[in-house]
Amino acid sequence: MKKIIIIISMLLPSVLVAQKFNGIDSNMGNLYRLSDARSRSISPENFTGEKGKGGMATEGTGLNASRDLGQGWKVSPSVKIKPHTTFTLGEITGPGSIQHIWMTPTGNWRYSILRFYWDDEKEPSVETPVGDFFAMGWGQYAQLSSLAVTVNPGSAFNCYWPMPFRKKCRITLENIADEEMTLYYQIDYILTEVPADAAYFHAQFRRTNPLPYKTDYVLTEGIKGKGHYVGTFIAWGVNNNGWWGEGEIKFFMDGDDKFPTICGTGTEDYFCGSYNFDTKTKNAAGVEVAGYTEFNTPYAGLHQVIKGDGLYKSNQRFGLYRWHITDPIRFDKDLRVTIQALGWRSGGRYLPLKDDIASVVFWYQTEPHAPFPKLPSRDELEVN
Repeated sequence: MKKIIIIISMLLPSVLVAQKFNGIDSNMGNLYRLSDARSRSISPENFTGEKGKGGMATEGTGLNASRDLGQGWKVSPSVKIKPHTTFTLGEITGPGSIQHIWMTPTGNWRYSILRFYWDDEKEPSVETPVGDFFAMGWGQYAQLSSLAVTVNPGSAFNCYWPMPFRKKCRITLENIADEEMTLYYQIDYILTEVPADAAYFHAQFRRTNPLPYKTDYVLTEGIKGKGHYVGTFIAWGVNNNGWWGEGEIKFFMDGDDKFPTICGTGTEDYFCGSYNFDTKTKNAAGVEVAGYTEFNTPYAGLHQVIKGDGLYKSNQRFGLYRWHITDPIRFDKDLRVTIQALGWRSGGRYLPLKDDIASVVFWYQTEPHAPFPKLPSRDELEVN
């Protein structure tokens, strides 16, 4: 018994050290815990995030408004990004973790390309139009409340994906439009130790318009390495009459060939809804009225329903998200994800659809990652 007590007492200090909180996984369950992590923030008022260097600007977009007040009075709250140029939002020396990003870009959200580079990589681990990254694929505001992403009134984009890195982080925004854009932004991060099993955050954009007949839409393919899939956003444009969401999502992992390991039962089912997202409400006369019901939840939602105006904007469009926060799809070697576009035709038969589908998928994995497909051209990105 004495030997057991001695061994436990010898191991206890190392256990306590191993349990030291690094500050990355902050939540309501551990918010009381102290940490040696150092909080930093990059914005146009402090481009480097250095300690004690915020609000020192003497030039910036607020120079005229602050002319009577001087330094420290909102001299540089935003940046202007010229057409066809790339602006570095932030460059951080690690180890550390991005904890929150806020921004409100002007202009065409499909024409602002967001990229993240981890450590010393030459190819980005995140490459997507800024609107689609924040689940605003149709270029217009829709309120969104979830754990990973929120979009608040005034086109305020926020994301809370934890993004640990070891050596370095670089974030850029490319303006591929012909007009100058204005960007207010803030990147909140911590400098801290990163655990050995921490994977790197990735996000990839794709668009197919129209989807070829009898063809599955590829959300992502060619992912190589060990990791876990954590989220899907789809901007779905319907090119047919009728219901469009019978298709199944499929996760092919670790050598799956013709058939996947995980297969869903329908599009609205995957996005945690049911029966066309239709609650069949009644109007003032008591007549049942069919219609899509928008919803926001922490993990999934149909947050945007755009109806045709009966003239030139004739098609219906939808924004849907599904975050795999409590149920990440884990893979050891490789991953491919597809979803079917499927409706109904005469005789109770399925109709393969030729819809306009754009998506961003989110995952964590070990580096290096496989090369991303080439981003579509500006004309191919355009919402029309």
